[in-house]
Amino acid sequence: MKDLKTVIGFTIKEMAKRKSFVISTIIIVLIIIIGFNIPNIIKLFNGDNSSSGTQNKLLVVDSSNLFEGSLDTLNTMDLGYEVQTTKEALTFDDIKQQIDNEQIDEAIIVENNERTYKLRYIVKDMTMMNSMPQDLMDSINTIYTNLQISKLGLTEEQIQSLAPNFEYSIEQTEEQKVSGNLFAMMMLSIVLFYAIYFCAYQVSSSITTEKTSKIMETLVTSTSPRIIVLGKTIGIGLVGLLQVCLFVIIALISAKVFLEPGILESVLDMSQMTPYLAIITIVYFILGYSTYALLYALTGSTVGKPEDIQSANTPVAILAVIGFYLSYFTMMNPTSDLNLFAALFPISSPFCMPFRVMMGIASGGEVALSLVILVVTILIVAKVAIKIYSNAILNYGTKMSVRDMIKVYRDKNS
Repeated sequence: MKDLKTVIGFTIKEMAKRKSFVISTIIIVLIIIIGFNIPNIIKLFNGDNSSSGTQNKLLVVDSSNLFEGSLDTLNTMDLGYEVQTTKEALTFDDIKQQIDNEQIDEAIIVENNERTYKLRYIVKDMTMMNSMPQDLMDSINTIYTNLQISKLGLTEEQIQSLAPNFEYSIEQTEEQKVSGNLFAMMMLSIVLFYAIYFCAYQVSSSITTEKTSKIMETLVTSTSPRIIVLGKTIGIGLVGLLQVCLFVIIALISAKVFLEPGILESVLDMSQMTPYLAIITIVYFILGYSTYALLYALTGSTVGKPEDIQSANTPVAILAVIGFYLSYFTMMNPTSDLNLFAALFPISSPFCMPFRVMMGIASGGEVALSLVILVVTILIVAKVAIKIYSNAILNYGTKMSVRDMIKVYRDKNS
């Protein structure tokens, strides 16, 4: 136990000292902070004046009196405009001059050519838009429709029958009830993949680096290869878990500080973020990381030079990508048999089962079976990885082939 703690402590210190780890952590923290500031950045570049309480000034020119003075009601519709109306026959040049003088920001010219009506929307710059805002168009259409209906002398019941108030609902034929937010599930999948894959990758990189610097010879003479594998796996896993927790904390603080109230809740269904989901996510992170970390420990021990590590890690990387995309794409049809398979298959279950839990379709039996399969897989991978690691750790020659690894594993004298 003392040797295991020593290896874990040594691994944590080495990880914390790595420039690549520190720089990548800082970069991701900055990306998170900037990401939550995107709405504020957009407002800044668009010259948004909502913080000062002012609204864009919109001039509506209705020289033909098509709307019979009813366009003033636009000011009551909370469209974000300070609407001015006029019946004066202003030309495009007149409007341009007012916009250039900052008397107005935008304008609409209503043209009535017999039975053809045209709205000319005039702005200073079309870079940020290619048509009239939809809410403004809908409001003008509603005003005109209500004006014409009022001229027909219809009763209140007849007017209501023209625009019935339908109630909408959505139902599914599948017996399993699916709930949750697709965006939240995608984000959970991406975060888990990053946490598991990139943290596990560090195990292989660490082993190869230490072999090159001859540190491994000192470790091997001080303790057993099994302790080294477990110590490195646990040490890097703890660092990775702390790194992910840091990212989550920074994200929550950034959302609280930089986003307007209600925006995060409108994007993510926070009701799904339960303690049970948090526990399941952490458990699958630990088990998923352990699986891939042991595989990477195996590949890291088979190479003698850092430049060979990428090619050695390719098979494991392919497995991780297959597992990620298997869970990611089956999420579009979460009640399918393929999604259930992805939640049980050990290379994809760490990415898939947490959002089956989030969607409320994972039974206790499915979760238990998935965990059992994953634990059994870890034990098998650990047995193979530790045995090959024990025989290949001091290999400083060329990269071992699959045939060499099989031979090493079958060696009774190892």
